[in-house]
Formats: sequence, C-alpha cells, structure tokens
Amino acid sequence: METLFNTFRIKLSLTPMSFIRSFHETINWKSRLICIMGQKGVGKSTLMLQHIKKYDNLDETLYVSADNMYFAGHTLYELAGTFFSQGGKRLYIDEVHKYKGWSTEIKNIYDDYPTLQVVYSGSSLLALKQGNKADLSRRSLPYEMPGLSFREFLNIRNGWNLKTSTLEEILQGKVDFPYGEHRPIKYYKEYCRIGFYPFFQEGDAEIRLQNAILATVEDDIPKYAEMTIAAAAKLKKLMYILAKSAPFKPSNDKLGRDLALSRNTVPDYISYLEASGLFNALREPGHSDNLLAKIEKLYLGNSNIAYSLSEDGRIEDGNMRETNFLAWTKQVCTPTSSKLSDFEIDGITFEVGGKNKKGVQIKEAEVGYLVKDNLEYASGHSIPIWMFGFLY
Repeated sequence: METLFNTFRIKLSLTPMSFIRSFHETINWKSRLICIMGQKGVGKSTLMLQHIKKYDNLDETLYVSADNMYFAGHTLYELAGTFFSQGGKRLYIDEVHKYKGWSTEIKNIYDDYPTLQVVYSGSSLLALKQGNKADLSRRSLPYEMPGLSFREFLNIRNGWNLKTSTLEEILQGKVDFPYGEHRPIKYYKEYCRIGFYPFFQEGDAEIRLQNAILATVEDDIPKYAEMTIAAAAKLKKLMYILAKSAPFKPSNDKLGRDLALSRNTVPDYISYLEASGLFNALREPGHSDNLLAKIEKLYLGNSNIAYSLSEDGRIEDGNMRETNFLAWTKQVCTPTSSKLSDFEIDGITFEVGGKNKKGVQIKEAEVGYLVKDNLEYASGHSIPIWMFGFLY
C-alpha cells in the first residue's frame, strides 16, 4: 500500500494548477459518493488531482488508479478497509471500469464505511452508466464531464479568464472575447482540429485521439456488451461507415445489410457509439424522454473526432459547423431536429451555414437565427458559430 501512496504523491506533484475547468464547480464535492464520467482524454484524472491538491488534507487522502498492479492481489474493498483503519477520509479511484465487479465493491464500501468519502471516475461511459443504474443509483451522484468548450480552449491556450455566456446573451452577440489584436476565427479553426481535448497542450494530439477512439471501439464497448471478436469487428466497421457519412440519417435495414447484421441489432450498436461519446444523436422534438425519441441524424461527437477519422485530414465545412453546434448546445440545452431548418432549441429555430447563408429556411419560424462561420460579430439574426462555444 505504501507504493500506492508514493505513486499518488508523484502524480500530485506533477499536476498543473494554472487552469481548473469550471466543470469542477458543478460537482457537489461534499457528497459521500461521486461518479465522474467522461470520454478518454477530457481531463477527469487531472480534475480529481487538482481538487485534492487545492482542498484536501493529504494525510487523510488517497488517489489510486484501478488498473494498478496492486489490484492483481488485493481488492478495492480491502484497500478501503485498510485506508479507513489508518484514518483515511477521502478515497479517489480512477479508471474504475477496468476493475471487475467495481460497482458491487463500491456499494459495499459506501455501506460499511459511512465516514469515508469515495470519488470514482472512468472512461467507459457505458459501464459507469450501467453501474449507476444498478447497485449505486440511490447512492452515487453521477456527473458527465464534457470536452473543452471553445471558451475553455481559449483560456488554456492564451492564459485568459473568459466567462461563459447564456444562450440569450449569445443571441444578442454578447460574449466575453477580447477583440482588437485577437481574432476569433483564427482560434476557432485551430479548436476545430485539436481543441476539444486538454491534451492539445502536450503535442501529438491527433495520435492521442486516434488511440483513445480505438480503445473505446476495440476494448471498452466490446467488453461492456460482451461482444464476440466478429461482432466487435462489425462495430468498428459501423463506426467508420457512420463517420464517413456524418451527418447521417440511420437506416437500420441498409446498415444491417452492409454489416450482415440483424436490423434489430443495428440500433444497439448505434446506442453504444452514442453512449461512448463518439457520436451525438439529434432527435425529433416532442417526446418526454429524449433518449427514446427517433434519431433524425447522427453526428460525430466533436470536430476533432471528425478530423481524426477523415481519410485526407479534411472535413466538409457544413459538417463541422453542425457538429460543433450540437456538441456545444447539448451541454446546457436540449437541441432537437427542426421541421423548418437544422436545429430547434426551446422553440427557437437555427439554420447553420456559411458566411453568405440566406434566411430562407427561417422565414416561417416564429423565432429564427442564422448560425454562420467565418463571421466575427453578430448582426441582427446572424450569429457567429464560434460564439456558441461560450455556453459552458
């Protein structure tokens, strides 16, 4: 166990404190059991270590990764008991989905050590969501950590402290951007390629992202769904079919034929890809449970993934615009498909297009806006796409 403490202290000493994501403030850190979910690479480990470094008593705190070799001969429950007996009060468990039977043991830790706080995180959103619905639904507070917004990317990249804007403020063109020598379009283009994940600071961002995507499709999803090797290969092929065609309106019959799958199996495969964060689904409005509403279009989870999976390192401008609009707005709103245009949010219609896009599609809308790229300032009902990156 001494090795775990030494590893923890080394990681803590290397944790940067120059920028702490605002997502940190959305978490109720006083809760006894906290679950932090998110795609690989969005910064969950760093966030936990930053919180420890800033707020916790290190003599009463331990951070471990569930894939540490220590757990080849010990259990999480055993570790918690030993740590508790030594006066431990806060136990942080990273990559928990890599530990078999994690949800049962965390439930037992929660029940048997009522003064021990446990914070756990993992990159397999599927496994964590399943665990929270089963043993931990009444005990754990789950939080899903998104990738960087355009605002956060600017703050990290340039050392700024830009504030978020509400949807209403954005529709009025009110965002906290330091115009003058700085031009938003330049930064936006950089963000589209590498800015969604904090590891853009470390170099080799494209390679890191490709590795994360492959780990999700080849390891996380197949393990969760208990897929055969053949089924896992079909899942990977489906991802590339969807990626090449996104935004894509799913046809279960056609996809089933292309992949030699039952048409009834295709929706399951798509739901795995959506739940993993690799894709975002745009659904029709008017359903009380949005997840059960019909999928109108499938988009890649963010523009960085789109670039990573493109064959020539380029993506179509319209695809990128709509991908980013959905990825950003879904964090604070419930965007749905629109009968008149591209998107609808709370009765407001949004047509997403280029700088010269005309407002034909929104003429019939009660309230409508044009969302454009290559535009620096809002004017009337024309809003720059990059401004929606300030929603969180």
